[in-house]
Amino acid sequence: MTSILTRTLRNLPLTYTWATKFPLRSLTTSQPLTTAAQTQSKKTLTKPNVKNIVVVDGVRIPFLLSGTTYKDLMPHDLARAALKGLLHRTNIPKDSVDYIVYGTVIQEVKTSNVAREAALGAGFSDKIPAHTVTMACISSNQAMTTGFGLIASGQYDVVVAGGVELMSDVPIRHSRKMRKLMLELNKAKTLGQRLSVASKFRLNFLAPELPAVAEFSTSETMGHSADRLAAAFSVSRAEQDEYALRSHSLAKQAQEQGLLTDVIAFKVPGKDTVTKDNGIRPSSLEQMAKLKPAFVKPYGTVTAANSSFLTDGASAMLIMSEEKALALGYKPKAYLRDFVYVSQDPKDQLLLGPTYATPKVLEKAGLTLKDIDVFEFHEAFSGQILANFKAMDSDWFAQNYMGRKSKIGAPPLEKFNTWGGSLSLGHPFGATGCRLVMAAANRLRKDGGQYGLVAACAAGGQVSYTSSIGVF
Repeated sequence: MTSILTRTLRNLPLTYTWATKFPLRSLTTSQPLTTAAQTQSKKTLTKPNVKNIVVVDGVRIPFLLSGTTYKDLMPHDLARAALKGLLHRTNIPKDSVDYIVYGTVIQEVKTSNVAREAALGAGFSDKIPAHTVTMACISSNQAMTTGFGLIASGQYDVVVAGGVELMSDVPIRHSRKMRKLMLELNKAKTLGQRLSVASKFRLNFLAPELPAVAEFSTSETMGHSADRLAAAFSVSRAEQDEYALRSHSLAKQAQEQGLLTDVIAFKVPGKDTVTKDNGIRPSSLEQMAKLKPAFVKPYGTVTAANSSFLTDGASAMLIMSEEKALALGYKPKAYLRDFVYVSQDPKDQLLLGPTYATPKVLEKAGLTLKDIDVFEFHEAFSGQILANFKAMDSDWFAQNYMGRKSKIGAPPLEKFNTWGGSLSLGHPFGATGCRLVMAAANRLRKDGGQYGLVAACAAGGQVSYTSSIGVF
């Protein structure tokens, strides 16, 4: 797995003077869901002496708003449900799986290797190795590409990859001073030693430490970064709200038309069976305009309506070498062909990863933007998506920031997130990558397309990109 670092030209800082350089086309909330893909090329992208790696299938339990039906569960409960659903969907013999890898971000301390605990709970053999990775919002992307690498290198033939996040319950620690005191107290042997340690206690030691929501390196929240990025690229509040409404409207249509086939029912212990995502809530531009800025107050443009929400959920995907899949009688959904990880300045360019990564992965695969039939991008914020559109469609940005002669171009909206995105479907940090890949694969098959491009930005200024082919 290779992370490609891109240089940042610090002599060209992001400023509000960019406003006149990046016009934006209008959006629509009535995008048809069945636009036929117009394939420009029939190249197979098969590489000599390299295994073809395929996605057999993938599932996810419904993505739910944090604090709702999953609130009393633990992360391994959600991951276990996704793994059981994958077993049921694919009928893969449990002993045929060689390796399991899961992504997560906010780790439950009792199940630090959630992949292992979930696998055992789902009934997989204790002889199957499992490990957990974390890479912020692209954790399950990293899980998938880790599996890709294990198969490509010839180590294994069958890998299960997935991700999980439970934002309803996050670890809250004692303060560092209190933790230190408790450790010293645990080591004390005599009553006198214990009393000596206890005498150091102060009332302020009881103040808890909440999980950080800000970037460690910049001390800035991602919401603040999104607000500054939107301002830098002159993305208005109205444009952001319109894009968010598009996401919710398309997700609602896709849900009602039964297109979200990766979603499986989950009988929550002690509660009802959950069958669908519960964050899809189309509103109106008038209602959205009434919300106050969430981060930069009082003049910011990022609000709760045009941001992804805290979400609980889990996903799982079955990846194999093509040879193994065909030997087991499967008709896979898509090939996984190429992937790229890039990183850039985590302050001013935290969410611009798609702009930097798109040309890299396309060039690596020998494709152009016009070859792509399906785009699935993670929607952290409306402003993040629209700012990337403007940057990708700017020769000025390409020349001054990326060292390229010309722009790559922005994805056409008729091919972009046409079944909704993270703004509406939800964003369990560790699980979103698998959702994106399955959405791309299912859209390719439904519309007769060949190439799909999947992207997800992440904290730390990183991004994952994958190109796939869905022709069988």
